[in-house]
Amino acid sequence: MQTTIINIKGMTCMGCVRSIKNVLEKIPGVSGAEVSLEDAQVTIEYDAAITGIDQFKQAIEEAGFETII
Repeated sequence: MQTTIINIKGMTCMGCVRSIKNVLEKIPGVSGAEVSLEDAQVTIEYDAAITGIDQFKQAIEEAGFETII
């Protein structure tokens, strides 16, 4: 398992946090996503053989947020 942190711009409430967590945890290979509204970032634990940062960025952006890496 690998862990990566992605900074997110545009989160304003716990609904945003849930939206990001839900889209990321649906990606095959993701074992967990912890979203911090206060820190404006998400920590993702995943299997690098199955998925990666590009898929995470795409899912977050499709949910309506901006990623900052």
